Amino acid sequence: MSAPGPTPDRLTFEHRTLPQRVLFGSGSAAANLREELEQLGSRRPMVVVTGSAAAVARRLLEGTGVAVWFEDVVQHVPVASAEQARAAAQQHDVDVVVSIGGGSATGLAKAVALTTALPVVAVPTTYAGSEATDVWGMTQDGRKRTGSDGRVLPRTVVYDAELTVSMPVGLSVASGLNAMAHCVDSLWGPRADPVATGLATEGVRLLAEELPLVVADPQDLRGRERALAGAYLAAVAFAAAGSGLHHKICHVLGGRFDLPHAQMHAVVLPHVLAFNAPAAPGAARRLAEALGAEDAVAGLAALYDELDAPRSLRELGLQESDLPEATELVLGQVPPSNPRPVDRDSLAQVLRAAWEGDLPGTGGRPV
Repeated sequence: MSAPGPTPDRLTFEHRTLPQRVLFGSGSAAANLREELEQLGSRRPMVVVTGSAAAVARRLLEGTGVAVWFEDVVQHVPVASAEQARAAAQQHDVDVVVSIGGGSATGLAKAVALTTALPVVAVPTTYAGSEATDVWGMTQDGRKRTGSDGRVLPRTVVYDAELTVSMPVGLSVASGLNAMAHCVDSLWGPRADPVATGLATEGVRLLAEELPLVVADPQDLRGRERALAGAYLAAVAFAAAGSGLHHKICHVLGGRFDLPHAQMHAVVLPHVLAFNAPAAPGAARRLAEALGAEDAVAGLAALYDELDAPRSLRELGLQESDLPEATELVLGQVPPSNPRPVDRDSLAQVLRAAWEGDLPGTGGRPV
């Protein structure tokens, strides 16, 4: 006998919570990282670190027997870089991969874990959120491939807001809005559910409240801590709900045109929100409440004005002549769960608006 199907108009969903330990505390990264490595019994860790975080990484692991330092970290994780890192892990008989830095470092550590099943310990220095998901992504020949695999989920995440203080204000803003994009996409992702929605809306609230404090006083740990907590909630929500239209657009743009990751997400977000909000009034209402606004699109635009956020794909290096190719590439990736039907013309309008940079909800060009 087959199981009964869902009853119309009744709430039915399946939620997956990923197994992960989180150690959160300002000034505690070194102690927490060492404790985790001891618990794992690690004797030969490999450290994957972005160049900007190299000095911090060496301070955190001073006196620890690191088997290999791997600093050749490139955004969007080219397959060639992944293969080099995997070879280094094998050559040095590595037993744990530690990532220290932004999403690119975490992504490269995941690429190593994908084929080696080595445990990953992530120490984020931005609000990227990759550390809390089982999603991997690699780029080859201008195409970014992504997937989900339990082997790449970091076993433990060590959060320390002190490690984000050196992040420039502009990057802090872009990275925080990248986290907010995780929240917004989670409201209508293919596996969206009430648990993910609750995490996402709280993530939006924290980010919207704290990012202005980060801009006003970049050295203030309170704003940095709560923004980091919001970014974690955003990533957990996104891991449950899956990639929506926003992330499909950004995967294509990042892989094909090598645009800066965080800034690209910040630019695209308002335009996807403006496109989808009329077809998802419940999600738009929750988002508006989290932003402390009457309207989600206008509330996000006001936050962008306050933060002096990145505005256009044109400023990030995308050429106008690239828009038709981008439209065709994204069109084949549109998730069926998107609340509003997407065709070539509507998608071209969204990308054109993001390229021009007029924020919807501010009297600029509507989507």
